[in-house]
Amino acid sequence: MLDQLQRRLGLRTDSVIFFASAALTILFVVTTISLTDTVDSVFTKASDWILTNLGWFYILGVTTFVLFLIWIALSRYGHVRLGGQDTRPEYSNGAWFAMLFAAGIGTILMFWGVAEPISHYADPPEQGVKPESAHAAERAMAFALYHFGLHTWAIFCLPALAFAYFVYQRGLPFRVSSILHPLLGDRINGPIGKIVDVTAVVGTLFGVSVSIGLGTLQINSGLHELFGLPQNKLVQVLLIAVVTAIATASVMSGLDKGIKILSNINILMAVGLLIFVLVAGPTLFMAKGIVETTGTYVSSVVPLSFWNDTFANTGWQGNWTVFYWAWTITWSPFVGIFVARISKGRTIREFVMGVLALPSAFTVIWFSIFGMGSFDIEMNGSGGLVKAVVKEGDVPGALFTFLQNYPAATLISALSVLIVVIFFTTSADSASMVVDMLCERVDEKLPTPTRQRVFWAVTQGVVGGTLLAATGKSGLDALQQVITVIGLPFFVIAFVMMFSLLRALREDFPELGRDPLAKQLAARSATPAEPPEQAAEAEKEPVG
Repeated sequence: MLDQLQRRLGLRTDSVIFFASAALTILFVVTTISLTDTVDSVFTKASDWILTNLGWFYILGVTTFVLFLIWIALSRYGHVRLGGQDTRPEYSNGAWFAMLFAAGIGTILMFWGVAEPISHYADPPEQGVKPESAHAAERAMAFALYHFGLHTWAIFCLPALAFAYFVYQRGLPFRVSSILHPLLGDRINGPIGKIVDVTAVVGTLFGVSVSIGLGTLQINSGLHELFGLPQNKLVQVLLIAVVTAIATASVMSGLDKGIKILSNINILMAVGLLIFVLVAGPTLFMAKGIVETTGTYVSSVVPLSFWNDTFANTGWQGNWTVFYWAWTITWSPFVGIFVARISKGRTIREFVMGVLALPSAFTVIWFSIFGMGSFDIEMNGSGGLVKAVVKEGDVPGALFTFLQNYPAATLISALSVLIVVIFFTTSADSASMVVDMLCERVDEKLPTPTRQRVFWAVTQGVVGGTLLAATGKSGLDALQQVITVIGLPFFVIAFVMMFSLLRALREDFPELGRDPLAKQLAARSATPAEPPEQAAEAEKEPVG
């Protein structure tokens, strides 16, 4: 019946995954609107339990991801090229970096670049640190970079690498269930695989919806600052409609013309904003700060990777770090599959080092400049950031309050709004493409109709807009609680990814376990296997 329905609609998809995901999404939205208090209560309790009792598991787990990825990149398996030894990357390093950055945490850096450092500066996470002191500023940078550096990108990199390997090495579809292939074999196409993929689709939609909400709030705050536009539900829904329309147009134009062009333009604009703040602000203070903050991050990342706030037990880590990890893990199928899609032809070593190192290095520079600029405003300037962001809780407006202290504030604020809009658009665009991949038919290699990607792009906007219109901020809060709960099974699956990937590498490249120089890999990947007769003759030849 479902197959007949999709044929009538002109779709080319796995009907079970597609319609089950769509139905669950609609059911959740309707239930949330109708029974907001009940849904919020259930998921709040579940989320609070996870944050309280499993926080240590998240902290240790993400650190394990980082260590595993670094190990596999430096190991003999680092020579394995995704797609075969003769395959070369489809995109240049610059275009590749722009796309993976824009689809990853570009919007989040715009949102938190000022807000997080100034929050930890005014309210230090660690006991014994005096608020609004030089020491508080140093620790604030350490925590901000811990949250958005290697650890966040490890959460994205691990599934991205697993997807890329199983798709390009074993010819499996772009689905989360494909990572279970070493364990289940062809049974990934059965009920267990369907459940995993439906969960991935719904989780991705919810994760994107939270970012849609955050992006909308920041855009609304910027337009309020520029034009006095009201900050209310109607304006926010209209903003979502406009951005969804742009994302839909990008989807219809395809990956190369849509996401690639938007990403390249946006990364240039973001770098332009970064350079402006550096030049127009306290340049020497920021330049020194970049160097010092890099050292602070390097010296702090190991202790913070295992810090659990055990003795003070303030609950801070649950509200910040654990929530970040839980939220980020719901994004991991989306970002992971998208990064895998644009990374064919790179070796495992290039892949891991690129995905971990490049965005993390840019993050260090970004937070150093905006964070140090924020501290300078509070320590040596007119102040006001602590009051606006921390005391008054205007987190979405933090960037625009910051820019009021710079020349051409109106123009630069308008540019910042545009950057957020494009980051927002590329995320929605990328997510719709990835969700469409998750619903792809295994037995059909033809390109999927554009209408499917358009459907998911519109669905994302409808979910975000409906929640904002129906329940306002409480609706987004409820959704955040939901994805914290949904994030737990994804977190468990991430451990399965490590096991499956390592098992698959050992099965596919057994010689790498014996060859310390990995010389056999090049011959294996670059030349076809010998015919049985030749192989038998080779075995008869004397060695040496």
